[in-house]
Amino acid sequence: MPSLVTGGTGFIGAHVVRALLARGRDVRCLARPGATRENLDGLPVEIVPGDLTDPVSLQRACAGVDVVYHVAADYRLWLKDPRDIYRTNVEGTRALLRAAGDAGVAKFVHTSSVGALGLTKDGTPADERTPVTLEQIVGHYKRSKFLAEREAEAAAASGLPVVIVNPSTPIGEYDIKPTPTGAVIADFLARKMPAYVDTGLNVVDVRDVAEGHLLAAERGRIGEKYVLGHRDMTLKQILDALASLTSLPAPRLRLPHAIPLFVGAIDTGFSRLTGKPPRVPLEAVRMSMKKMYFDSGKAVRELGLPQTDPIVALERAVTWFRGRRKEAA
Repeated sequence: MPSLVTGGTGFIGAHVVRALLARGRDVRCLARPGATRENLDGLPVEIVPGDLTDPVSLQRACAGVDVVYHVAADYRLWLKDPRDIYRTNVEGTRALLRAAGDAGVAKFVHTSSVGALGLTKDGTPADERTPVTLEQIVGHYKRSKFLAEREAEAAAASGLPVVIVNPSTPIGEYDIKPTPTGAVIADFLARKMPAYVDTGLNVVDVRDVAEGHLLAAERGRIGEKYVLGHRDMTLKQILDALASLTSLPAPRLRLPHAIPLFVGAIDTGFSRLTGKPPRVPLEAVRMSMKKMYFDSGKAVRELGLPQTDPIVALERAVTWFRGRRKEAA
């Protein structure tokens, strides 16, 4: 029986697809009509056209599969109408859970985010149990992921074999959109990062995140959450690592948060008038004001989550982004 991957054309999903294929599994991917399928080029996968907002296509995609890996999400930090994010991330997750239940799948792995988890008051690493409320979460994307997690938990409580994974900040190749962290790498390579802010992230090799999904299907406890992460690093440490890998200079100027807050507010305000996404979304700036450090010990202990040195992932990402720049030149 095939495994279904939603979001297989995206960053994490493309690696989940490759991890499944490496184990000899048949893979089916739900893909929106007209969306780029570059990350699946040349791979022996079955494509089912559909969308999380189309319940009929979800029923087709789930028919005859054993495991669903729900990786797809609307990952935008600015929309003129934020209701679109909730339709995809919350209502779409609910519809997919229902379709998977009707199809009698053996396991459903729901990809959430550490953004749906709480942060500690003293800045120490948070984990799956750190409390948080919807009102404490910054931005519509993270709020939608928090609400989607509640849908997954409710489905697990009702008997659907759901396991939740919360990736931190994955790094690696195939980051085609790119993610905010991928954009940092691309901007660094293009010498477009004259300064930085004091923030921090938990970074992890995207290949380890993909492996964590498969391990969650095999070993994860129903209804449980697992942080898929590795090393806490400041943005300055990430930039210094990139400088060491590329021989390019790291920015030395550290900006106070007030400056990007002002720029983000102006830029986002113009976007509301023009309808064009801001270069500096205010939501992203607000997120950067807190260090998002996490403890992935539970996933390491219970799932056997690999812990590849993130510098290895950074090096692969640099090689991949440089290759794309050459192709575009």
